Amino acid sequence: MEKILDIIEAIAHEKNITKENAIEAFKEALVNTAKKLTTQESTFVPLIDQDTHSYSIQKVITVVADDDPRAQELADSFIGIDEAKEYDAEIEIGDELQSEFILENYGRTAAANLFKELEYHIQRRIEQDLFEKYKALIGTVMIGTVSRIDGNENTYVEIGELKGILSQRNRIKGEKFKYGDTIKALLRFVSVDPRFGMFLELTRTSPKFLEALMAREVPEIEDGAVEIVASARIPGERAKIALKSMQSNVDPIGAAVGVKGVRINAVSAELKDENIDCVEYSAIPEIFITRAMSPAIVQSVKIEADKKALISITADQKAKAIGKTGINIRLASMLTGYTIELNEVEGISERSGESGSTKAAEKTTNTSALEDLFK
Repeated sequence: MEKILDIIEAIAHEKNITKENAIEAFKEALVNTAKKLTTQESTFVPLIDQDTHSYSIQKVITVVADDDPRAQELADSFIGIDEAKEYDAEIEIGDELQSEFILENYGRTAAANLFKELEYHIQRRIEQDLFEKYKALIGTVMIGTVSRIDGNENTYVEIGELKGILSQRNRIKGEKFKYGDTIKALLRFVSVDPRFGMFLELTRTSPKFLEALMAREVPEIEDGAVEIVASARIPGERAKIALKSMQSNVDPIGAAVGVKGVRINAVSAELKDENIDCVEYSAIPEIFITRAMSPAIVQSVKIEADKKALISITADQKAKAIGKTGINIRLASMLTGYTIELNEVEGISERSGESGSTKAAEKTTNTSALEDLFK
């Protein structure tokens, strides 16, 4: 086992893990191997010398009082003070006696056990590195290739070193994938299952997926010039997203929509043509709620207790405010965080070209008020 540290470094390079992690795995393997060759109650401390590429294992025995039951029950780890003084007259309770444990003395049995332990702990370090790597990517868009679709319509996606699972409930309604398709999805969790090992849980229905796609498509969001404050979705149907400009010369809605809607249309196409409303955020709840209720024209907003908002609206705007199957008012409530109730008031808010031209005609044809000026 003279060149084993060189072998450890080679394994670290081959398995793409850090040298430090490989050394820690080797230390654990040494301790477990020593315990298998003696007793599980024994205490061992591995020592690694990086300069000479050598290692040693120290067996540690702690000095306790003579009447301490551990001295009898765990004799491999504890020793009474009177017996310990036979080795060192100046020793005290709490001190430790150390002696070198030489694996080579146990021949092939030691080598075989050490190989199995090292293989196990290296694999655990690889999995830990992968877990930490993908844990840092939670909330980002992953791109992978569909490898399988099971009977429950769960879609399995190959992403880097791991497999991602896009379950039916995390898929936009009506979406269907086939083997070989390249898909985008948001990484929700990194999970470890005793049967299937480590896998990535993906979603295409989360509002965070919409936000991540917007950040990829809109440079101003990626650069921090525009901030996404909140978002709400009914996946595959409609969404609202609240934007705030962090720079006075940047229009958040214009930046998100893009020239001729090219940016927002690209995001919509990825979400199965989901309609996306961009709303400018306001710290004033009444203004924010009014904007969130678009395209309906709101007469007034009254904020009540328990985050409740009472909105006054005319009859001609009620259908727009509610939306098909109540989708508009639901999204506005989700976006703002307020429970919204409608209060119908008298009047007409419809701003059509026809009504506007009629009013203009009335103003220009009725000139009786000006007759005195021309007498």
